[in-house]
Amino acid sequence: MPSFSLPADYPERVYAGVLGKMIGVYLGRPFEGWTYERVMKELGEITSYVNDKFNLPLIVTDDDLAGTFTFVRALADYGYIRELTPAQIGQTWLNYIIEGRTILWWGGLGNSTEHTAYLRLKQGISAPESGSIALNGNVVAEQIGAQIFIDGWAMVLPGDPAQAADFARRAGSVSHDGEAIYAAQVLAAMEARAFVEHDINALLDVGISFIPRDSVVYRMIQDIRAWHAIEPDWRKTRERIAIQYGYDLYGGNCHVIPNHALIILALLYGDDDFSKSLMIVSTSGWDTDCNAGNVGCLLGIKNGLRGLEGAVDWRGPLADRLYLSTADGGRAITDAVTETYQLVAAGHALADAPFEPPKHGARFHFSLPGSIQGFQVETEDGSPGTITLENTAAPDHKFGSRYLAITYCDLEQATPLRVTTPTFILPGTDTMPTYTLMASPTLYSGQTVQAMLIADQHNSAAIKGRLFLRAYDKHDQLITVQGPETMLDPGEKQTLVWRVPDTAGMPIAKIGIELAGSQKTPGTVYLDTLTWSGPPDVTLAHSTATMWQRAWINGVDQCELTRSEPYRLIQNRGRGMLLYGTREWTDYRVSTTLTPHMAQAVGLGARVQGMQRYYALMLSQTGQARLIKMLDGEQVLAELPLIWELDRSYAVSLQVVGQHIQAWIDGQRVFAEDDHEHALSSGSIALICQEGRMASDVVTVRPV
Repeated sequence: MPSFSLPADYPERVYAGVLGKMIGVYLGRPFEGWTYERVMKELGEITSYVNDKFNLPLIVTDDDLAGTFTFVRALADYGYIRELTPAQIGQTWLNYIIEGRTILWWGGLGNSTEHTAYLRLKQGISAPESGSIALNGNVVAEQIGAQIFIDGWAMVLPGDPAQAADFARRAGSVSHDGEAIYAAQVLAAMEARAFVEHDINALLDVGISFIPRDSVVYRMIQDIRAWHAIEPDWRKTRERIAIQYGYDLYGGNCHVIPNHALIILALLYGDDDFSKSLMIVSTSGWDTDCNAGNVGCLLGIKNGLRGLEGAVDWRGPLADRLYLSTADGGRAITDAVTETYQLVAAGHALADAPFEPPKHGARFHFSLPGSIQGFQVETEDGSPGTITLENTAAPDHKFGSRYLAITYCDLEQATPLRVTTPTFILPGTDTMPTYTLMASPTLYSGQTVQAMLIADQHNSAAIKGRLFLRAYDKHDQLITVQGPETMLDPGEKQTLVWRVPDTAGMPIAKIGIELAGSQKTPGTVYLDTLTWSGPPDVTLAHSTATMWQRAWINGVDQCELTRSEPYRLIQNRGRGMLLYGTREWTDYRVSTTLTPHMAQAVGLGARVQGMQRYYALMLSQTGQARLIKMLDGEQVLAELPLIWELDRSYAVSLQVVGQHIQAWIDGQRVFAEDDHEHALSSGSIALICQEGRMASDVVTVRPV
């Protein structure tokens, strides 16, 4: 039985923790690796976002965020078991990471701890051996990564520091060992306990209770607490940290000990103030985004959403926006609310408590105070408009709940007023510093979009509302596609329903609401929910457009989307995949042609949930066609003889409906199987190449 119960404000506290993590990472990212002396000389004390001083976007891809919110998915993938093993978390790494491209810093064997661990996992060395000191040495094993990825494991266990520390040990051991594990356990225990304990020193007592008293982390924390008791100036204590626990005393690129010390420094000297604590930890230098992210998360959990308020507007510039670049491309364009409820669902499962997602599981629901889930205002040319957006409990009408309030001054304009949220890579975000943004769209032709709009009862006239989207064309320019128009009288509630029309296979970049009318006075419309469902109906023919090509997640060694061969995949070793779509796709039929050119095997995947979880129809040079399931290893569901010819094109289809899987080769149905044990219920599509070169033609995905 679970040893903890969920706080009444659990979702809001997790949301504050997620926001705190994001704020800290985005704050420290531009000057990561700087010394205190350089920070003070070139920037001064860090009291607000500084990305504009570097001509960088605020919202960026980052390993700290991608790893934190991706590795904890092992819980969902393995059925929310409390006995989750390091080996299963290591398998989660192999599933969601694309080598050299996503989540990690790819610094090389023996240089990047995470890259080293990933290579061990690929070699068949399971966790915890993959991250052990015995295999990788002290310096590599005791870098910072176990600490920076740990927050999610704490947020699913509110009030249960013992289990959080244990999960921290298991998750951290995939890539780390020794003092790195101890530091992660301290933070995980403190964050879990922070749901029910307010005092920082009490939290520190809880954290260190799970690590050895003779560890460096334990001794260092006690030293800093002693210094804090007699020294009121954090700068002088920082100097003592630099002398006794500084970078020059530890090897590697980013050792955990100096950086953990700065986290403790900020928590003790920050006076329980979010902005001051972030200022101290960021100004102190070293691994600024990692350290500020951990501090921000812990204080967010402990003090809630109100703790993020103050003289600095930390939340406004974020607009909840978040990018997670992984092999699960449909999860790349996300937001703080979406990731919050992934963690909240896990927390309920671990507590054996029922969970009902807000507003029947709508994608955008604005249920958490202040949330706007990436929505922004734009005009006809895409520039910011004059509408204001605010999360509110809408006043003076009968419907209740929280909404996104869209307030306008004048609807009698030549162009309609629009608010949108991203569904794919937007112009200006297609190039990211350090970490590439790999993403598939979240919305597709053939799916049905629904939005609930409410016109404020004090509006002076009826208004026109409609759904619309912006999709890329073949020149990488955004075009507008509009849904049917609906009239809303004052106080009226309307559901807008729209089946997304064919966009010629081009990716949809935004979805939003368009408002128009003759009202010259201010008014408000409340967006209650916006969501979509159903299978896609897309034809993916060749395009030279950059954004069309970017919508495919490249998990092969080389991929050429050429005119002569729309898809050319080259895999030098093992099995590679070119993925497209989202985890939400359930029942559909995918079809294409597969042409092997010196390849061991070629295939077509469905319900793909990463690099290691999928169904596939595989054609092999050994003269066999196989229907397989990849799930912690390969399982052959059915097989039969195949006439294998290089340079021949095979027309193939794979259909998934419930637990029933069918496959066709050259128009003949060859497999019809039911998968009753641990069936994969949803996922994207993939073209698969195993050691060699293959080509594919037009790909279609159709409803069944």
